[in-house]
Amino acid sequence: MDNSNILDARKDFIKQKQGGCGGNGLRCDSNSVSGSVSQRACVYCGARVVLNPITDAFHIVHGPIGCASYTWDIRGSLSSGDDLYRNSFSTDLQETDVIFGGEKKLTAALDEIVNTYHPKLIFVYATCIVGVIGDDIEAVCREMSNKHGIRVLPVKSPGFSGNKSVGYKMACNAIMALLAPHKPEKRRGINILGDFNLAGEIWIVKEYLNKIGIPVISTITGDSNYESLIQAPAAELNIVQCAGSSTYLANRMEEELGIPYIKISFYGIEDTVNSLIRIADALKDETARKKAIELAETETLRLEVFLSKYRKNLEGKRAAIYVGGGFKAISLIRQFCSLGIETVVVGTQTGKKEDYEIIEGIVGPDTIILDDANPAELEKFMKEKGADILVGGVKERPLAYKLGIAFCDHNHERKHPLCGFDGVVNFTKEINLSMNHPVWKLTESDLFDIDKEFAK
Repeated sequence: MDNSNILDARKDFIKQKQGGCGGNGLRCDSNSVSGSVSQRACVYCGARVVLNPITDAFHIVHGPIGCASYTWDIRGSLSSGDDLYRNSFSTDLQETDVIFGGEKKLTAALDEIVNTYHPKLIFVYATCIVGVIGDDIEAVCREMSNKHGIRVLPVKSPGFSGNKSVGYKMACNAIMALLAPHKPEKRRGINILGDFNLAGEIWIVKEYLNKIGIPVISTITGDSNYESLIQAPAAELNIVQCAGSSTYLANRMEEELGIPYIKISFYGIEDTVNSLIRIADALKDETARKKAIELAETETLRLEVFLSKYRKNLEGKRAAIYVGGGFKAISLIRQFCSLGIETVVVGTQTGKKEDYEIIEGIVGPDTIILDDANPAELEKFMKEKGADILVGGVKERPLAYKLGIAFCDHNHERKHPLCGFDGVVNFTKEINLSMNHPVWKLTESDLFDIDKEFAK
């Protein structure tokens, strides 16, 4: 692996499997290196994507209008009820507000919303400019809560750390503030944390759990609302789907509410089967375990027939993965392996040490493993390893197409489900169609020659 054109400060975040990673020295879970143009989003964005799917909440962005427009309808989350969450509300701070302060403007906005819409729950996001001018949004939210008798919760998300995972924590702190006053009389069922109902995925998961007899108390935050969220303390188990955004919340709920948690994934056949069985085991429910095994056997047999039709088109291909959390990367590696596709580059924005240790154990020799990558690094390693497809998000799509590499959107804007057994069908069809589309034959012969000409 040639690291000659990689920033010196970034070299510890990039490892080749044979060179050691995970427990052997890959740096991760750190703020982005200045000047590296990280693929991460800002702190405010991290907070907003976690809280946005709460369907009946008002989300007020205390900052310039650009912050609200940046995250408008940012999730592909679906709702079975209200669709208020699909709007952005902003105090639209101007130059005079920066000079004289924006607290009066925020107070007026909150009064108007409460008097007009009578919501049960309002989140107020502090953006970078609020951190600079020093508006006390906690005091404003506390005053408005007392005045109107509703929950007005501050989300402290100025972006000075440059890391959206800090925003995840700020969102989780707001959720804990919402849950803390509610004490259950008895416990039953589970909460689903870190699933945001992208393209209706949480409905798929709830259907599986219903089939094996496990009730879902609350979903945090996909297709949730105020009334369902305050029921969450009554659960006897939390399952964590998106570890990057919700492990911090799961830890706090375990420490403060006494609810244990397990990390699961419903992406791919193997992880979906294992997750259903592990949930039943965690609840010590033998009946649910037997039903989970029966469901798994039926669906696995059905999917094996389906997958056999596609493997001949996919075996021998090479994949690059760059996604938000480590759990998703691990599931994708396993999915690709089941299709005969080798993962040659894999990275995450918010992966932890334990995630990379698992990744190291399931990828092949010479696989490039990297944390918090930037476009230059992704381009270099995809070209070096001859990747045929990149799985990533909206920021990675143009890079893949520029290089003449197929692309699969696995980010939170997508409109089709990729989780569960049905998700395996959608994922396989998309991978096959994207990689084997005839358009790539028009570029593969001279694409990199063009790059060389530009380099001259």
